[in-house]
Amino acid sequence: MNLPQVNPRGYPTRQKGYAHRRRRTATNKRFSENSRSRGLGVLFLDELPEFRKDSLDLMRQPLEDGKVTISRVSGSTTYPAEFMMVCAMNPCKCGWYGDPSGRCRCSQQAVEAYQSRISGPMLDRIDIIVEVPSVHFEDLRSRTEAEPSSAVKARVNEARKIQLDRFGERSGMCNARMGPEEMRQYCNLSDDCAAIMKQAFDTMGLTARSYDRILRVARTIADLDGSEEIQVGHLAEAIQYRTAKLAGQA
Repeated sequence: MNLPQVNPRGYPTRQKGYAHRRRRTATNKRFSENSRSRGLGVLFLDELPEFRKDSLDLMRQPLEDGKVTISRVSGSTTYPAEFMMVCAMNPCKCGWYGDPSGRCRCSQQAVEAYQSRISGPMLDRIDIIVEVPSVHFEDLRSRTEAEPSSAVKARVNEARKIQLDRFGERSGMCNARMGPEEMRQYCNLSDDCAAIMKQAFDTMGLTARSYDRILRVARTIADLDGSEEIQVGHLAEAIQYRTAKLAGQA
């Protein structure tokens, strides 16, 4: 057999005709099948602004399409790349910007430079943005018990069941993957909801992409609440998850 020679580093060389290309194609096929069978994964990026800006912007298309295309001289290959991206970041280098204690010593210019590493188009592809305040001493000493994870899990499972019943046998279909057709069918807004959305669209400068994401989140909040229709409260909560702004955008 005309197999490719292997150099000491373990990579196939370009000798022996096109055998190395056949070998690589077979490997790509197995990789694609494995990626598809594993389903939706979670990508957690801690200290988001510390990543290179161009590297973050490269993820915009996979976040939108659920695919990644790798192009080389010999051709291009597209792989499935559906994942849930979860990010965490400090508001500034020292981490205390906006805290009432006044512990932040960063200049406004330094804060804006730090936060500007996350581009607007990248933020536009994030469904939920939540600002978490710093933990105070009284909170650490509090003996109040939070809602157990088992109760949250049961509520989420019920919402997932609602979505499975809604979308039928379509593999892996959920609210987050709804297209225009599904959104027209399952995300209808009442007159009151439409008025709130219009106000948010005008005052917050929403884009078509963020508009769609608000509707998907509102649909999920309604499912968690066991409601067949998106109510005003569901929509208002979904809009609230997009009100967090970076320093340079305020």
